[in-house]
Amino acid sequence: MPDFESPEPSPDPLEPLDRSQVMAAIGITAFVLLLITKAWQAWGQVYPLGIRWTVWELGAGLGLGLAITVASGGLYALWPQYRASTTLYLDLVVKPLAWIDLVWLGLLPGLSEELLFRGMVLSAFGLGWGVLLLSSFCFGLLHLSSWQQWPYGVWASVVGLILALSVVWTGHLLVAVVAHMVTNMLWGGLWKWRYQQDL
Repeated sequence: MPDFESPEPSPDPLEPLDRSQVMAAIGITAFVLLLITKAWQAWGQVYPLGIRWTVWELGAGLGLGLAITVASGGLYALWPQYRASTTLYLDLVVKPLAWIDLVWLGLLPGLSEELLFRGMVLSAFGLGWGVLLLSSFCFGLLHLSSWQQWPYGVWASVVGLILALSVVWTGHLLVAVVAHMVTNMLWGGLWKWRYQQDL
Protein backbone atom coordinates (compact mmCIF):
# COMPACT_ATOMS: atom_id res chain seq x y z
CA MET A 1 0.00 0.00 0.00
CA PRO A 2 1.44 3.42 -0.92
CA ASP A 3 2.56 5.76 1.80
CA PHE A 4 0.25 8.75 1.35
CA GLU A 5 1.82 10.63 4.23
CA SER A 6 5.26 11.02 2.67
CA PRO A 7 5.92 14.41 1.06
CA GLU A 8 9.03 13.08 -0.65
CA PRO A 9 8.60 12.01 -4.28
CA SER A 10 9.01 8.32 -4.96
CA PRO A 11 11.35 7.34 -7.77
CA ASP A 12 9.86 8.33 -11.10
CA PRO A 13 10.16 5.83 -13.96
CA LEU A 14 10.81 8.69 -16.40
CA GLU A 15 14.36 9.54 -17.31
CA PRO A 16 15.43 13.19 -16.92
CA LEU A 17 15.18 15.21 -20.12
CA ASP A 18 17.56 17.81 -21.47
CA ARG A 19 16.59 21.27 -22.71
CA SER A 20 16.23 20.29 -26.36
CA GLN A 21 14.04 17.29 -25.49
CA VAL A 22 11.73 19.40 -23.32
CA MET A 23 11.47 22.12 -25.97
CA ALA A 24 10.79 19.49 -28.64
CA ALA A 25 8.07 17.91 -26.47
CA ILE A 26 6.43 21.32 -25.89
CA GLY A 27 6.59 22.15 -29.60
CA ILE A 28 5.37 18.74 -30.80
CA THR A 29 2.51 18.69 -28.30
CA ALA A 30 1.41 22.19 -29.35
CA PHE A 31 1.65 21.20 -33.03
CA VAL A 32 -0.40 18.01 -32.51
CA LEU A 33 -3.09 19.87 -30.55
CA LEU A 34 -3.29 22.55 -33.26
CA LEU A 35 -3.44 19.84 -35.93
CA ILE A 36 -6.33 18.15 -34.10
CA THR A 37 -8.07 21.52 -33.84
CA LYS A 38 -7.63 22.24 -37.57
CA ALA A 39 -8.73 18.74 -38.61
CA TRP A 40 -11.80 18.96 -36.37
CA GLN A 41 -12.60 22.37 -37.79
CA ALA A 42 -12.25 21.15 -41.40
CA TRP A 43 -14.09 17.84 -41.11
CA GLY A 44 -16.55 18.64 -38.36
CA GLN A 45 -17.47 22.13 -39.55
CA VAL A 46 -16.88 23.35 -35.99
CA TYR A 47 -15.29 26.73 -35.48
CA PRO A 48 -13.44 27.49 -32.26
CA LEU A 49 -14.48 30.25 -29.95
CA GLY A 50 -12.50 33.36 -30.78
CA ILE A 51 -10.57 35.95 -28.83
CA ARG A 52 -11.96 39.43 -28.29
CA TRP A 53 -9.30 41.87 -27.14
CA THR A 54 -10.41 44.20 -24.37
CA VAL A 55 -8.24 45.82 -21.75
CA TRP A 56 -10.56 44.76 -18.96
CA GLU A 57 -10.52 41.08 -19.96
CA LEU A 58 -6.77 41.17 -20.53
CA GLY A 59 -6.46 42.41 -16.94
CA ALA A 60 -8.88 39.69 -15.79
CA GLY A 61 -6.68 37.06 -17.46
CA LEU A 62 -3.57 38.45 -15.75
CA GLY A 63 -5.36 38.49 -12.40
CA LEU A 64 -6.73 34.97 -12.85
CA GLY A 65 -3.28 33.67 -13.81
CA LEU A 66 -1.80 35.25 -10.69
CA ALA A 67 -4.61 33.80 -8.52
CA ILE A 68 -4.06 30.29 -9.94
CA THR A 69 -0.32 30.61 -9.30
CA VAL A 70 -0.92 31.69 -5.69
CA ALA A 71 -3.42 28.84 -5.19
CA SER A 72 -0.88 26.37 -6.63
CA GLY A 73 1.70 27.67 -4.17
CA GLY A 74 -0.76 27.23 -1.31
CA LEU A 75 -1.48 23.65 -2.34
CA TYR A 76 2.25 23.03 -2.67
CA ALA A 77 2.77 24.20 0.91
CA LEU A 78 -0.20 22.36 2.43
CA TRP A 79 -0.68 19.10 0.50
CA PRO A 80 2.34 16.74 0.65
CA GLN A 81 1.14 14.52 -2.21
CA TYR A 82 0.62 17.52 -4.46
CA ARG A 83 4.07 18.83 -3.49
CA ALA A 84 5.66 15.47 -4.40
CA SER A 85 3.86 15.14 -7.74
CA THR A 86 4.49 18.78 -8.66
CA THR A 87 8.17 18.39 -7.84
CA LEU A 88 8.40 15.38 -10.17
CA TYR A 89 6.59 17.21 -12.99
CA LEU A 90 8.42 20.51 -12.73
CA ASP A 91 11.81 18.86 -12.30
CA LEU A 92 11.11 16.98 -15.53
CA VAL A 93 9.72 19.92 -17.53
CA VAL A 94 11.08 23.19 -16.10
CA LYS A 95 14.47 22.43 -14.56
CA PRO A 96 16.26 21.80 -17.90
CA LEU A 97 14.92 25.00 -19.50
CA ALA A 98 16.72 28.32 -19.85
CA TRP A 99 14.95 31.43 -18.57
CA ILE A 100 14.04 32.55 -22.11
CA ASP A 101 12.34 29.19 -22.71
CA LEU A 102 9.67 30.09 -20.16
CA VAL A 103 8.17 32.40 -22.79
CA TRP A 104 7.55 29.37 -25.01
CA LEU A 105 6.34 27.37 -22.01
CA GLY A 106 3.66 30.02 -21.62
CA LEU A 107 2.82 30.76 -25.25
CA LEU A 108 2.70 27.34 -26.92
CA PRO A 109 0.61 25.41 -24.37
CA GLY A 110 -1.42 28.51 -23.51
CA LEU A 111 -2.56 28.92 -27.10
CA SER A 112 -2.81 25.32 -28.33
CA GLU A 113 -4.40 23.82 -25.21
CA GLU A 114 -6.94 26.60 -24.82
CA LEU A 115 -7.85 26.49 -28.50
CA LEU A 116 -8.59 22.75 -28.30
CA PHE A 117 -9.87 22.13 -24.76
CA ARG A 118 -11.90 25.30 -24.41
CA GLY A 119 -12.22 26.78 -27.90
CA MET A 120 -13.19 23.67 -29.87
CA VAL A 121 -14.73 21.40 -27.24
CA LEU A 122 -17.02 24.07 -25.79
CA SER A 123 -17.92 25.35 -29.26
CA ALA A 124 -18.79 21.84 -30.48
CA PHE A 125 -20.61 20.47 -27.45
CA GLY A 126 -21.91 23.53 -25.62
CA LEU A 127 -21.36 25.06 -22.23
CA GLY A 128 -23.17 22.50 -20.06
CA TRP A 129 -21.64 21.16 -16.86
CA GLY A 130 -20.99 17.72 -18.36
CA VAL A 131 -18.93 19.21 -21.19
CA LEU A 132 -17.06 21.55 -18.84
CA LEU A 133 -16.16 18.68 -16.51
CA LEU A 134 -15.17 16.29 -19.32
CA SER A 135 -12.94 18.84 -21.06
CA SER A 136 -11.34 19.72 -17.72
CA PHE A 137 -10.70 16.06 -16.91
CA CYS A 138 -9.05 15.53 -20.33
CA PHE A 139 -6.96 18.65 -19.72
CA GLY A 140 -5.80 17.16 -16.40
CA LEU A 141 -4.88 13.86 -18.10
CA LEU A 142 -2.69 15.74 -20.58
CA HIS A 143 -0.60 16.98 -17.63
CA LEU A 144 0.21 13.52 -16.27
CA SER A 145 3.59 12.05 -17.16
CA SER A 146 3.01 9.11 -14.79
CA TRP A 147 0.20 7.91 -12.51
CA GLN A 148 2.33 8.83 -9.49
CA GLN A 149 1.46 12.41 -10.34
CA TRP A 150 -2.29 12.03 -9.86
CA PRO A 151 -2.50 15.02 -7.45
CA TYR A 152 -0.94 17.25 -10.12
CA GLY A 153 -3.45 15.89 -12.64
CA VAL A 154 -6.33 16.57 -10.23
CA TRP A 155 -5.17 20.18 -9.77
CA ALA A 156 -4.72 20.60 -13.54
CA SER A 157 -8.33 19.41 -13.96
CA VAL A 158 -9.50 21.99 -11.42
CA VAL A 159 -7.53 24.69 -13.24
CA GLY A 160 -9.08 23.49 -16.51
CA LEU A 161 -12.54 23.93 -15.00
CA ILE A 162 -11.65 27.44 -13.78
CA LEU A 163 -10.42 28.34 -17.27
CA ALA A 164 -13.57 26.84 -18.83
CA LEU A 165 -15.73 28.91 -16.48
CA SER A 166 -13.87 32.04 -17.60
CA VAL A 167 -14.89 31.16 -21.17
CA VAL A 168 -18.52 30.69 -20.11
CA TRP A 169 -18.36 34.04 -18.32
CA THR A 170 -16.87 36.00 -21.24
CA GLY A 171 -18.00 34.01 -24.28
CA HIS A 172 -14.48 33.86 -25.75
CA LEU A 173 -10.92 32.69 -24.99
CA LEU A 174 -8.90 35.78 -24.03
CA VAL A 175 -9.13 35.43 -20.23
CA ALA A 176 -8.38 31.68 -20.38
CA VAL A 177 -5.44 32.06 -22.79
CA VAL A 178 -3.83 34.90 -20.82
CA ALA A 179 -4.39 33.16 -17.46
CA HIS A 180 -2.88 29.93 -18.82
CA MET A 181 0.18 31.73 -20.18
CA VAL A 182 0.70 33.73 -17.00
CA THR A 183 0.35 30.65 -14.79
CA ASN A 184 2.86 28.64 -16.84
CA MET A 185 5.41 31.45 -16.97
CA LEU A 186 5.06 32.50 -13.31
CA TRP A 187 5.07 28.99 -11.86
CA GLY A 188 7.93 28.01 -14.18
CA GLY A 189 9.88 31.13 -13.19
CA LEU A 190 9.33 30.50 -9.48
CA TRP A 191 10.47 26.92 -9.94
CA LYS A 192 13.64 27.92 -11.79
CA TRP A 193 14.43 30.56 -9.17
CA ARG A 194 13.92 28.05 -6.37
CA TYR A 195 16.11 25.48 -8.14
CA GLN A 196 18.91 28.03 -8.61
CA GLN A 197 18.73 28.98 -4.92
CA ASP A 198 19.26 25.31 -4.01
CA LEU A 199 22.43 25.03 -6.12
